[in-house]
Amino acid sequence: MKQKRRPTSTVRVRGFARLQLGERQHDGSVRIVGDSGWQLNTLTTDNGGGLTAYIAAKVGGVAGSKTPTHLQIATQTAAVNATQTSLLGETRVRKTFNLDLSTIATGTLQMAGSWSSSDNTAQITIGAIAVYNTSAGGTMAAGATFATSAWNSNQDLSATYQLRWS
Repeated sequence: MKQKRRPTSTVRVRGFARLQLGERQHDGSVRIVGDSGWQLNTLTTDNGGGLTAYIAAKVGGVAGSKTPTHLQIATQTAAVNATQTSLLGETRVRKTFNLDLSTIATGTLQMAGSWSSSDNTAQITIGAIAVYNTSAGGTMAAGATFATSAWNSNQDLSATYQLRWS
């Protein structure tokens, strides 16, 4: 007798990152001078069993579970790989505020943060961004690289990171 196959389902998570550089104008407005566009090359890492385990443990209230709370930028240009525990060439400190977390659509978590020009005292070439659970140390949940850009000390930097489940 032929056995029936059990139906299976797969949940896929994709990450998207976007960074914008802006210069403050004399009238107080901000002029966008650099935009990475939405990058789909985001990679979830093996830390804590991967991003799905990272989030699933939080949903289940598992002791020691982690919440994405901080973004970090870095000089790294090589693609993020699944075994990395942190970005290469992390610059300055991670943003030390809780991210603006929201769900913008069913199955999408959006994290946004920004750095002002006063957070940067000299030109830095940036090429990667990652999501962490703490302001120092911690566990990198996901990361992405993008075409490098020079972040000048007179520019603000804003970042948006989306995780989309489908």
